Amino acid sequence: MTHVNAELAKSFGLNAEEWGKVLEIMGRTPSLTELGIFSVMWSEHCSYKSSRVWLKELPTKAPWVIHGPGENAGVIDIGEGLAAIFKMESHNHPSFIEPYQGAATGVGGILRDVFTMGARPVANLNALRFGDPKLPVTKRVVDGVVRGIGGYGNCVGVPTVGGEVNFHPAYNGNPLVNAMTVGIAKQDKIFLSAAAGVGNPVVYVGSKTGRDGIHGATMASTEFDAASEDKRPTVQVGDPFTEKLLIEACLELMQTDAIVAIQDMGAAGLTSSSVEMAGKGGVGIELTLDDVPQRETGMTAYEMMLSESQERMLLVLKPERSEMARAIIEKWDLDYAVIGHITDTGRIVVKHKGMVEADIPLAPLSDAAPLYRRPIAETPKPAPLGAVDLSAPLDEALLKLIASPDLCSRRWIFDQYDSTVGGQTVKRPAQADAAIVKLEDTKRALAVTADCTPRYCVADAEQGGAQAVAEAWRNITATGALPLAVTDNMNFGNPEKPEIMGQFASAIKGMAAACKALDFPVVSGNVSLYNETEGRPILPTPAIGAVGVLEDAAQAAGYGLTSGLELVLVGATKGELGRSLYLREILGREDGAPPVVDLAAERKNGDFVRAQILAGKVAASHDVSDGGVLVAVAEMALAGEAGAELTAQGDAAFWFGEDQARYVLAVTNTAALLEAAREAGIPAERIGHTVATEKLTLPNGIAISLTQLREAHEGFFPQWFA
Repeated sequence: MTHVNAELAKSFGLNAEEWGKVLEIMGRTPSLTELGIFSVMWSEHCSYKSSRVWLKELPTKAPWVIHGPGENAGVIDIGEGLAAIFKMESHNHPSFIEPYQGAATGVGGILRDVFTMGARPVANLNALRFGDPKLPVTKRVVDGVVRGIGGYGNCVGVPTVGGEVNFHPAYNGNPLVNAMTVGIAKQDKIFLSAAAGVGNPVVYVGSKTGRDGIHGATMASTEFDAASEDKRPTVQVGDPFTEKLLIEACLELMQTDAIVAIQDMGAAGLTSSSVEMAGKGGVGIELTLDDVPQRETGMTAYEMMLSESQERMLLVLKPERSEMARAIIEKWDLDYAVIGHITDTGRIVVKHKGMVEADIPLAPLSDAAPLYRRPIAETPKPAPLGAVDLSAPLDEALLKLIASPDLCSRRWIFDQYDSTVGGQTVKRPAQADAAIVKLEDTKRALAVTADCTPRYCVADAEQGGAQAVAEAWRNITATGALPLAVTDNMNFGNPEKPEIMGQFASAIKGMAAACKALDFPVVSGNVSLYNETEGRPILPTPAIGAVGVLEDAAQAAGYGLTSGLELVLVGATKGELGRSLYLREILGREDGAPPVVDLAAERKNGDFVRAQILAGKVAASHDVSDGGVLVAVAEMALAGEAGAELTAQGDAAFWFGEDQARYVLAVTNTAALLEAAREAGIPAERIGHTVATEKLTLPNGIAISLTQLREAHEGFFPQWFA
């Protein structure tokens, strides 16, 4: 029999002080199962013990926010009695150990967070970061992660419509896989997780429980070491076909009045779902594990409570509806088992084979969970960028940039994802700055995106945090949609290091300022810390997922060019090259300050661009981001069926600088647009026009054929995996 003591508690991730607190709460030495429950509920992954004090700084309210942080996912009003329900979550550690299953179960988990609230999932996105492409391990991880996302999303029948991919050696031993799902529900049919009703049955629905994923939550709360690839047993195994059945069964059951509360079994499985439901409802819960459907023999109470087997839900039902619910669930060929009931004790009691395996007061599991205001050390502000060599010919620099791993075409990736299943996708990847998904039986559409620029964040986390929010807002705005709300995924290193907590606090400060300035509240999110391998942290990566709404899907602007248009640059250009891709890819430098984020300009310029799109004055629209204006125009030419001739005069800093708050618009009436911009006090200038021939002519007179441009742009992934 396992001896429970301070040493075992430490191996479970509880420090001496936390172990002391457990003893104080229990008034005795806990059982193994009780220790397991405390260790997962108090893990970084479940309790946010290092981040909660900072997350409170984020704005979370607005008239259109129905449910903010604290539920399974955020809920916003999108008009016509409908709600968008969405969240982003990380599956970073599992995706390094077992890339396919790690990514697949990340998709499965975030889908459950959304449909557990009554929403039908309509879109998946992902934000991915990988290490140095020159390393064989990077290729293995990229291949597995992309196949895992596609394998799960395609089978479950939810389109994967957008996302982003970056590469940097800082992610060598610790890739990031952030998965986002957006669903739609009627506002009067939203389901919450707070349990209620003493005596009401607690029902287990879905797949059987196995030994996969045990201590997955605590593994996600520690750093990696050299042996981390041997941790495969802590990675869950997904079954998208069962998930599809689970979605349909739950949505059918939600059409009845049977459900009192519902929660998916995510990180920490049966433990977190039962503790959170009873805790939120201020009731007690008693579980009898003999009745849990099991797919392995001889499972202990400890294993069942901590298993992270996938495709499982926990429900509290009205007793008189229990058999009707059973009929619906079993019709979908899923397990249904009454495994307990709600009590008035305020405790979680777990029984197995006639023995009480756990008996814990619920309130302290959440209220007494550790809360740390860890020491922070501010990262010194970067020195201004020194002299920069701008002598590289524009055409050579452009071809090199758009062929680089961070700017090349992602077609090899998104062609593995079904982006049109369901038939509601209006703009697919590489057609617009945000994906556009139409809502059934209405003209309305959602615009969805995921954004972050980690190379800015590592230089100045506050500017980087603000820029991530601003870019998400800009990407939605560039389609004509009104940005409404944000979900975030805070990926950082070891919070016990003051410089890492300093990055976290600064990023939150920048995000909060941007969210306030842009009326863009945070309604859900996830924190992933300890993203380090052998002491080397990832770049700070506060990924932002965002949702906006278009009242008419037909008004959505893409960025593909057609002939007979003028090109106008909206927003001021100073030529900021600090931390730019030009600096890194052309000059081999990663220094200087990132571009300044002027939130007032961001708001003003974006509102102007959106109004022009909705007034029908804009034929194509693209925000200016990585690689600057010249890369933006090249992407517009490649996405359309026309070339362009650029006439504005400027050096490499003008064409490749990454100044913020800018858009390239293709319009038929330049004079009217420039006059409207002048009246609004917004910088705008004509930079060129489109041409019927398939070539991009640069200001120095050199023409690059779109064929040559496309070969450079689309070469990286196919050649890498050839």
